Amino acid sequence: MTRTLKVCTPALFLFLALFWGCGSPSPPKRLDNICEIFRENRDWYDDARDAYKKWGIPIPVMMAILHHESRYVSDAKPPRTTCLWIFPGPRPSSAYGYAQAKDNTWKEYQDSTGNSWADRDDFEDAIDFVGWYSHLSHKKCHIAKNDAYNLYLAYHEGRGGFNRKTYKKKAWLMRVARKVQATANRYKSQLAACEGEFKKSGCCLWPF
Repeated sequence: MTRTLKVCTPALFLFLALFWGCGSPSPPKRLDNICEIFRENRDWYDDARDAYKKWGIPIPVMMAILHHESRYVSDAKPPRTTCLWIFPGPRPSSAYGYAQAKDNTWKEYQDSTGNSWADRDDFEDAIDFVGWYSHLSHKKCHIAKNDAYNLYLAYHEGRGGFNRKTYKKKAWLMRVARKVQATANRYKSQLAACEGEFKKSGCCLWPF
């Protein structure tokens, strides 16, 4: 090994470690406080505000859905099933990323918005997806845009399932939806007190 290669090899490994480390950001430390989440991830507020301006879904509602879908883990996946109580089996669905979007639904989002390069483990794309999906639920299921409870039920069951009221047979899901609404309400109060920190220009708060 030449002297140059000996010098470059550690630097190469360091570069790769830093590159891959940046690829999977850690979840926020304070999941219960939207102000702390945005302070830790300054770009996330801009991404959330852009999604709100595009789709009209309040930032606290979109963030509450992401919180309860993945706890802001960028590469989250459903836990594997088990075979014979020992061996890892297949995952129950193709859900992946911040928004836990399934393959087919993500493809629908890409085709509908023209955002063909969108990635499920990219926060900007994930929150835009939540805004897009919730906007369609508002249009097709007549759910108010600030109704985190029913928007989450439609998000989980699909719009057809929501209209058929399939969630009525899932008490556990309705409990989770109530938690999503509670998180959205808490996030709303918190953001009202700190949003001025993150705004780049004056803008009215959304009706919520």
